Amino acid sequence: MSQKTGGFVAYPKQSDIEIPLLLEIDKAGGKVRPQDVYAKVAEHFIQLTAEDLERRLESFPSTYKWQNHVQWARQKLVNKGEVDGSVRGIWKITDLGRKRIGRSSVTGTVAPPKSGEITLQDLLEAHESAVRSLLADRIRNLDPTEFELFSKDLLQALGFTEVNVTQRTRDGGIDGFGKFRQGIVKIDAAFQCKRWQGVVPRPEIDRFRGAISGKFDQGIFLTTSSFSRESLEASIRPGTVPIIMVDGDRMLELMIKNGIGVLRRPLQLLDIDEDFFRERE
Repeated sequence: MSQKTGGFVAYPKQSDIEIPLLLEIDKAGGKVRPQDVYAKVAEHFIQLTAEDLERRLESFPSTYKWQNHVQWARQKLVNKGEVDGSVRGIWKITDLGRKRIGRSSVTGTVAPPKSGEITLQDLLEAHESAVRSLLADRIRNLDPTEFELFSKDLLQALGFTEVNVTQRTRDGGIDGFGKFRQGIVKIDAAFQCKRWQGVVPRPEIDRFRGAISGKFDQGIFLTTSSFSRESLEASIRPGTVPIIMVDGDRMLELMIKNGIGVLRRPLQLLDIDEDFFRERE
């Protein structure tokens, strides 16, 4: 059975999916269609049940959670240059990807700990994974206006001041602006935030830069999904306004680190008082 925390499935971490995904692409001859690999990757995690694989995103009922999870892992591999995502609908392993699985010690099926061997650390990681999954769903489920206000809260926690959200009908490609601290200096910065299902392509970055050029010194682009490799490369170009890229994974990390939308609850643990018994020996 899958480990569950509070009734929710704790899917494997996306980083744990990367090696199995590379292995399955390589086994298929070096390239696969996404629909042909989801189930194969799931076989590496025997704790996953058929029910787990059929669960759907609350915000996008047409999308399976497991498939979405694998897609995020695939995008990380594309960003690392280990998967070639240039052909739509085809995932192809690169030489870097083959080198990675060649030096990996991972072989066969990734099994959960045997009965009696689950540690407190395992349980905490499973719980955090479940909370991250739920948090991602909640963010994706925000409407456009709510997401802009959420982005304002996130940026303020990161040191943004004087933050203003523009009117949606008159934003001109800019969702908000404010002051961004760099060292001892505050600079004018603008942000754009998008709830995105697929990979954010480079033209979106170019349009945003065009909207802020000559008006702002810094741009911040936030998305619930991820960026294409070309988008990341375009974020910093000599002679142009630099753009900070915040993808879905980074967004969750910032929320957890800064306590935005999450609570940290104290955990009380029982243990043996060795001093008590030592005094009576």
